[in-house]
Amino acid sequence: MTIKPLADRVVLKTVEAEETTKSGIILTGNAKEKPQIAEVIEVGPGGMVDGNEVKMIVSKGQKVLTSKYSGTEVKIDDVEYTIVRQSDILAIVE
Repeated sequence: MTIKPLADRVVLKTVEAEETTKSGIILTGNAKEKPQIAEVIEVGPGGMVDGNEVKMIVSKGQKVLTSKYSGTEVKIDDVEYTIVRQSDILAIVE
C-alpha cells in the first residue's frame, strides 16, 4: 500500500533516535524524546491551499526538521509515518 499526500501535505518517516547517550547511558522509553529529524517519503502536488498558491519546496529523500508534536501519525504495513503540512517543516537538514 502506498500513501499519496494531497495539496501541501508531506509524508515523513522519522529517523531512529539514539538508544544511548554519548556518555553510554541507555535511555528508557520514557526518557526518549520524539525525534525531530525525518526523511521525506512522499510530497503532495501543492497548488491552491486556503486561497493561496503553495509551491512545494521539499522533495522525496530529503531529511527535514519538524516541530515536536506536529502532524498526524499513521501506521501502514507495520511502518509508522507522519503526515504534515509543508508549513510544519522547520528546515531541510543537509
